[in-house]
Amino acid sequence: MPRADYDVLIIGAGLGGTSLALRLAESGQQVGLLAKKQVTESSSNWAQGGIAAALGDDDSTEQHAADTYTAGGTLCHPDTVERVTGQAPASIAWLQQRGIEFTRADQGEGLHLTTEGGHSARRVVHAADATGQAIMTTLLAQAQAHENIHWHEGLLAIDLITTARFGEEPNRCIGVYALDSQARRVRTLTARTVVLATGGASKIYLYTTNPDTSTGDGIAMAWRAGCRVANLEFVQFHPTCLYHPMAKSVLISEALRGEGGILVLPDGTRFMPEHDERAELAPRDIVARTIDGEMKRGGHDCVYLDISHKPADEILNHFPNIAQRCASFGIDITRERIPVVPAAHYTCGGIMTDLEARTDILGLYAVGESTCTGLHGANRLASNSLLECLVFAEAAHGRILADLNDLGPTEIEVPDWDESRVTDPDELVVVSHNWEEVRRFMWDYVGIVRTNKRLERARNRVELLQEEIAEFYGNFRVTSDLIELRNLALVAELTIKSALARHESRGLHFNRDYPDSFPDEQTADTVLSPAWY
Repeated sequence: MPRADYDVLIIGAGLGGTSLALRLAESGQQVGLLAKKQVTESSSNWAQGGIAAALGDDDSTEQHAADTYTAGGTLCHPDTVERVTGQAPASIAWLQQRGIEFTRADQGEGLHLTTEGGHSARRVVHAADATGQAIMTTLLAQAQAHENIHWHEGLLAIDLITTARFGEEPNRCIGVYALDSQARRVRTLTARTVVLATGGASKIYLYTTNPDTSTGDGIAMAWRAGCRVANLEFVQFHPTCLYHPMAKSVLISEALRGEGGILVLPDGTRFMPEHDERAELAPRDIVARTIDGEMKRGGHDCVYLDISHKPADEILNHFPNIAQRCASFGIDITRERIPVVPAAHYTCGGIMTDLEARTDILGLYAVGESTCTGLHGANRLASNSLLECLVFAEAAHGRILADLNDLGPTEIEVPDWDESRVTDPDELVVVSHNWEEVRRFMWDYVGIVRTNKRLERARNRVELLQEEIAEFYGNFRVTSDLIELRNLALVAELTIKSALARHESRGLHFNRDYPDSFPDEQTADTVLSPAWY
């Protein structure tokens, strides 16, 4: 019989997916929630800094919007920026109602607000220096206890199931095929509606602040299903990732610079004031590009972030987790400088959605870092990412409830995954080597500073790899590594083609062959459509 296992199937258990699941479950919907690894393995859970919201007496939502628009290289969509920044205070209130305890001001009156690069006022609400963990610990516990939310931990989505597969139009998303790695079988999950909340794609780069789950799965699946993507050339490199041979993906929050930390060369020379009047609090693209330039100019392995001039108790009070992580590598941040380098941090482009999280496919929605909503433009303003998850989860909630009135179970009998013509892979080393090659040439050729020659080299390499991956995928049973490699390579290719299509430097995209920016009225989103390929 035709089936619909759930009213809503959400792929991804970060802040966007989990907050949406709670809203839908409390509205009476049966929700399936997929996490490809442990639920703590998400960028949301790793987020340190906080959530931007105009709560101070010297601030306003209009000022927050202006800062967002400026940081985004004026490529942001005004309606999106107005919607998100306007709803920021209500989003903080919603989290507080759910029991999230943010850091209070020293006098205990109101919330402590810090600042980060690109902000013109103190507006970053935080829970010490582990805001994401504080939020996700509480929300995940509530979601796991709700009877209407059905958890699928350890399931890696392979591809969306759409009616176009069976010749039925209009194209509608009705489920997903997902690999159960432990059971070593592919499961078929169906739903009346599907939400992609899979996070970004920073693992396409060799060095990143993100967890291993950030492999662009949602972007790749949406593209293969027929959705447009936009602005994938804008990859945000966080300026300060811990540089240590034993450290992996250890982010040093921008809030350290917000509270007085300075960037210096190995000889102790401060350099940011020479490059931007905002110094260490310039937007991330400027700080990351400056650090990259200073490292190359001086032949340095890293630069240093120094906050040791502040009182030790103040440092430990505001940054207990960062202090602990650094101490585990033998660095006392109250007395020593922190060695740092830029690393891939955030995917500003992604699946195109409207203001209600709808994609190009009926019944398919997307929230969070996997999307391009128009909020970030050419560069994300610090601490707007968790905010975007919350605002668009609320928007998706309302839209999905309305759409469910019109979308019944599909009449299609969805077949199970067909493995009748494949065998077990004979050499998995091919997968690991290709994975390494993608991430290294993306770092070398499609990094912080680009040229046409580098981009063309990257395109040639990725096209050859795509052929190898397609052959491997078509002949052998899928594994987690193969699925993620397939997605990584596709998103890498889309990123390269997006970068080649932009003949200017703007925000996070800096091309030496096109160092100038177009006039604001002449620039536009870089949109790629599967129909053109």
